[in-house]
Amino acid sequence: MPLFDLPLDELRRYAPVVAEPDDFDAFWRTTLRAAAAVPVLVDVRAEPADLRLVDTWDVTFAGFGGDPVRAWYTRPAGVDRPLPAVVEYLGYGRGRGLPHERLTWPVAGYAHLLMDSRGQAGRYGAGDTPIPAPERPAARGR
Repeated sequence: MPLFDLPLDELRRYAPVVAEPDDFDAFWRTTLRAAAAVPVLVDVRAEPADLRLVDTWDVTFAGFGGDPVRAWYTRPAGVDRPLPAVVEYLGYGRGRGLPHERLTWPVAGYAHLLMDSRGQAGRYGAGDTPIPAPERPAARGR
């Protein structure tokens, strides 16, 4: 089953008309101003995963409304030079799981930041960033 329904040359030219709400710019000005008032990085802690080929850190930072967002940062063990990096956002219904669940990028020589989607775990993976304020935007992974 294809992931898209247009030929590649049409996809390259595709430019849909998207109606922009009247308050679009005001919303983003307010949202970005509020986000700038919250510290970006909250916590980075080494994660003892007992894996010899990779080193892993548990990363928590402030997301929308200052709510915590979690990620695993994993890289080849013992490598202290800068590396090319992959930032991976998981789809709906998946949490970041445990450090040993997603090792393809770090064992291939890349730094890997595996982002959790707040409140959307449930079907795949063992981890989940909980929803700290249920009235804020989030959805359970069901």
